[in-house]
Order: sequence, then structure tokens, then C-alpha cells
Amino acid sequence: MHMKTRLALVLSALTFVAACTAGAADHNESDIMFAQMMIPHHQQAVELADLALSSTSSARPEIIQLAQKIQGGQEPEIEQMTALLTKWNQPLDGHAAMGHGSEMEGMLSEQELIDLASLTGSAFDSAWIAAMTFHHQGAIAMAVTAKEDGISTEIKELTAAIITAQQGEIETMQMLSITP
Repeated sequence: MHMKTRLALVLSALTFVAACTAGAADHNESDIMFAQMMIPHHQQAVELADLALSSTSSARPEIIQLAQKIQGGQEPEIEQMTALLTKWNQPLDGHAAMGHGSEMEGMLSEQELIDLASLTGSAFDSAWIAAMTFHHQGAIAMAVTAKEDGISTEIKELTAAIITAQQGEIETMQMLSITP
């Protein structure tokens, strides 16, 4: 093969590899689906926290304090996932299009939310702890899957933060359920 032809082939190959590398995805379908599904999941956690923060529901200051912590932690994560989906030119409501909703791990049904909202005092506190623990366990399971299957650095960092925070909150709720 002629030297100029060989050089041209090598340069073409290098240009192709560089183009492929430059265009390499920084996220995948798992990352997208996680963000699309975790946004409504977190929104329900905020809704559960709001129930605990209503003036008539919880009888325990520790639950009110935990609800404030949950709300304060999940709202910024919702904003972060919304920003990532926007950056990736992906719809925010992919969960609706995929037919998901209450089937997501840890999601409460509309009736369960209504039933919880009807409780007060220690009955509310016990039911809220059980509901939020179930909800957090679902979020952790979703985060573990996304951490394993995703490629986005931002999603991997977010899933690690979700796992750590929510495991800690579950431990707190377990302590609260033991000590009335």
C-alpha cells in the first residue's frame, strides 16, 4: 500500500474514533428512566411529608422534624433530575407515557394516601412511619438498579446520595416506631 494511502486511512480511522468518542453518551436509557420515575416518586414523598407537617396530623415533634428533613432533601433532588432530563432533551413525564405510577416500588395508592390523611395523633404517626418506610425502601431499590445499570456520573452520585440518606431515614423511623 502506498504511504500516502496508508496515512490517509490512519487519519480517517483516527478522525472516526475521535468523532465517536466526542459523541459518546454521558447517559443511557436507565439514567433517563430513573430520573423520569424518581421525580414522581420524590413528589409523593414530599406529599407524605406535607401530611405529617399539617397541624392536625402528627402528635410527635420527631416526626415533624423528620418530615421537614425529607422534604428539604427531596425537593432539590427533584430539581436536579428535572435539570438533567432537560439537558438530555428528554420528557419529564416519561412515567405517564410508560403506564407507570402506583406500580412503582414504594408508591402508595391514592386510597392509601386518603386513608393516611384521615388519621391523627399516634394512629397517624404509626401509619406514616410504615408508609414512609415502605416508600423509602422502594426508592432505594430503584436507586440500586439505576446505580448498577446507568452510566451518568450525575445519576450515579444522586443514587448513592439517595441510598445513604433514605437508609438513614429508615433507621430513624425504626427508632421512632420503637419509642412512642
